[in-house]
Amino acid sequence: MGEVVKAERLAREWSLRRAERETGIHNAHLAQIESGTISRPDHNVLFALATAYGLDFERLLRLAGHLSGDAAEPRRSPYGAVAWKALTELSPEEQHEVVDFIAELQRRRGEPTDGR
Repeated sequence: MGEVVKAERLAREWSLRRAERETGIHNAHLAQIESGTISRPDHNVLFALATAYGLDFERLLRLAGHLSGDAAEPRRSPYGAVAWKALTELSPEEQHEVVDFIAELQRRRGEPTDGR
């Protein structure tokens, strides 16, 4: 996984410090990921890398060992951890808007909501 991330950073001709600015991930942490010292970064870190580098998030999850290649395996969405972290960084008013939006999506799909 680290080799893929490093190759993409180098292809963009970004230094570790530039990658830090683009991803919000400390350059020392990025270096540890690229070297394989950290082989299983958190979902949030992988999402930031995928977003900044234009990589497939689920591919990075698979390479880091968070997902198996078995399509038949039932699994939770890998976006849950990312969404949770993002939600905690919002104001209470923004969190309320997110919950309302999720309820609207559930209504559209005919799923039960929490009564909002």
